[in-house]
Amino acid sequence: MSVDERITNLEIKLSFTEDLIEELNQTVYKQQQQIELLYKEIKALKIQMANSMPVEGGSSLRDEIPPHY
Repeated sequence: MSVDERITNLEIKLSFTEDLIEELNQTVYKQQQQIELLYKEIKALKIQMANSMPVEGGSSLRDEIPPHY
């Protein structure tokens, strides 16, 4: 294999490697956006749960009599 062929092969591999790195960067970026969105949704759900919980010392849902009694 000549030096020119080796250089050409290395350039081809480098090109594929750069494409792969760019694709992986885009994937990581999208995943980070999804993680941030999920974090915000969990935070909103925690706030919603805290607001819907009965006041301390009050009755819990488990202690309530079902409506059919």
